[in-house]
Amino acid sequence: MSLLHTVVAFIVALGVLIVVHEYGHYLVARLCGVKVLRFSVGFGRPLAMWRRGADRTEWVIAAVPFGGYVKMLDEREGPVAPEETARAFNRQSVWRRFLIVVAGPVFNFAFAILVYAGLYMYGLPEARPVLAEPPAGSVAAVAGLREGDTVRAVAGEAIETWQELRWRVLQAALQQQALRLQTVNERGHIAEAVLDLRGYPTDEVESDALDRVGLRLFRPKLEPVIGRLESGPARRAGLMVDDRVTHIDGAPIATWEEFVRTVQQNPGKPLTFGIERAGRAFSVEVTPDADRVGGKQIGRVGIGPRDFGKFYMRVSYGPLDSLLKAVDKTLDISVFSLKMLGRMVLGQVSWKHLSGPVTIADFAGQSAQMGWISYLTFLALISISLGVLNLLPIPLLDGGHLMYYAIEIVKGKPVSERTMELGQRVGLALLLVVMAFAFYNDLNRLLTG
Repeated sequence: MSLLHTVVAFIVALGVLIVVHEYGHYLVARLCGVKVLRFSVGFGRPLAMWRRGADRTEWVIAAVPFGGYVKMLDEREGPVAPEETARAFNRQSVWRRFLIVVAGPVFNFAFAILVYAGLYMYGLPEARPVLAEPPAGSVAAVAGLREGDTVRAVAGEAIETWQELRWRVLQAALQQQALRLQTVNERGHIAEAVLDLRGYPTDEVESDALDRVGLRLFRPKLEPVIGRLESGPARRAGLMVDDRVTHIDGAPIATWEEFVRTVQQNPGKPLTFGIERAGRAFSVEVTPDADRVGGKQIGRVGIGPRDFGKFYMRVSYGPLDSLLKAVDKTLDISVFSLKMLGRMVLGQVSWKHLSGPVTIADFAGQSAQMGWISYLTFLALISISLGVLNLLPIPLLDGGHLMYYAIEIVKGKPVSERTMELGQRVGLALLLVVMAFAFYNDLNRLLTG
């Protein structure tokens, strides 16, 4: 995956999420009769600007893409003509100001709900939660889980897919809780197992929680026959669907798993594939792309196995069920994020979980490389994170303003200018500390892999 690919995916993600957030402020401000002077995507010097509408609102794309803002008419920020004072933000009732400010995070959550609902209706290919043999001595092995067991429920809630299992285990692992699983084996015998996750190392943010506790997806032995071909090195080398890979650099390849392992271990290195096509044998050189996944480089050539569909199911729902599941998923992720932030503040979870723009850009590039479904899922997740972050009661963030308005509602009068000024200083200091941690984590990941 090229640096340009990553940068473009990151900028597009930032642009979409900033527009969604700021448009929430803009739309509700207009509905409340407030005059909007500028809608800016980014900060600093404008790179492009248009004036639209009866109010001649400035629509701006600025040089620094890390954020945006909606500038409204406000007597505290400049002179206001007498005939327009009723349209100034500071002249609105506290409830209107509250609605305008909260609209940004609400639009972030609404965007995530719409994305998830659309994906649920479209249908997602999902692996069934069938377990491989856990490593000896692992948490899963100690719990008595065996190869071929299918997980039917987690903590009393039914699940259908491997991704649902991953999410539930991750939640319990990072909160160091024991987790009860209900399983059914190949003979139809139903059993229960308890994963003891109380000793899970919460500072291991880069590792796969399922793999660490010994829960591994059952992978049947597939023939090394190409069943799906994407844009990438394999297509450029002239490979076709139904081609069989017989050798790589002279070493025989008997299963798809061997093929994948060999390719992943050789990112950026030219490999000679032995190919069998319609009874004819020949060789072709393929150089796997080097992708960064989970802090390490792996090779990819852009193909999938022929019998892939036999072991996966396509999960789709009707409009209402999709919407309800999307709301539930968004709420679940939001609550989990708040819990994790609380545990970080209390020192119960490592601050290594914080990610900065470099890590987010890396994930943006990876998800875009994997396809539009993965990229949309990434956008929804980051949108939820942005909504949760902005609702924190920290001055300078939307949540800080909402805190001031809540105090105003209770006291019956606005918070003093002096209090707001002190709050801004404290809020700025807190945000700088958080940003410093995030950048440190990014740098540490880059240097240590």
